[in-house]
Amino acid sequence: MVSTAARSASRPLNAWLCLGVPAIAAITLLLLELTSLDMDLAKQFYDPIAGEFIGRHSYFLEDILHDRAKQVVIAFSMSAILGFIGSFFMERLKPFKRELGCLVLSLALATSFVTPVKAVTAVQCPWSLEQFGGHETYSELLSPRPHTDKPGRCWPGGHAATGFTLFALFFVLRDRRPRLARKAFVFAFALGSVFSISRMMQGAHFFSHNVWTAIFCWLICLGVYYYILYRPASKAERVASAEPVSV
Repeated sequence: MVSTAARSASRPLNAWLCLGVPAIAAITLLLLELTSLDMDLAKQFYDPIAGEFIGRHSYFLEDILHDRAKQVVIAFSMSAILGFIGSFFMERLKPFKRELGCLVLSLALATSFVTPVKAVTAVQCPWSLEQFGGHETYSELLSPRPHTDKPGRCWPGGHAATGFTLFALFFVLRDRRPRLARKAFVFAFALGSVFSISRMMQGAHFFSHNVWTAIFCWLICLGVYYYILYRPASKAERVASAEPVSV
């Protein structure tokens, strides 16, 4: 983290990595809607004999990887909020006010967008579909939803967002602690992926639901960082610096 009193220029942003890769991933997901990949992957976690997903009643997946893990991330978020509030009053935290504010806003936006988007899109969960013992009809993301008394609430993935929201740590650390920032990125990506797979095993989400979530969380954290912390180098600083462009 960096002092608000003397902020040096940020490390250059690579637009191809920051925006190009997510854009390609989004286009690929839209094209995958023309295939049966989501359904095929979901079938790998479904036991037709038992008539349910293999992780549907797993104590580890539900109580540990879902409930307890979410509580840990919530506790971390609350700590960030308390730290940000404290930065207005505590001398040792004042130099980190902008970074803490960026972290808090990123965590808030990257998780709070999920519920309203779920309500608008009304995508069904795998466990609700006829193919997996439910009563609802499957529809592609961009297709009209079949009439039902129970609209879905499964796109994007909420639990995946709990992990991928930690992309915020990467951006908060990238300018002053690049090595630690890269570790934070790997941790956030790994945690979000574990949460994603666990919910797929329970029948709560398709593969694409969670990848969309990762894209949204990345772009939200990137946007907050850009507007709060990112400071491009001046012409003089660019001339004096020989640093390669990196993400």
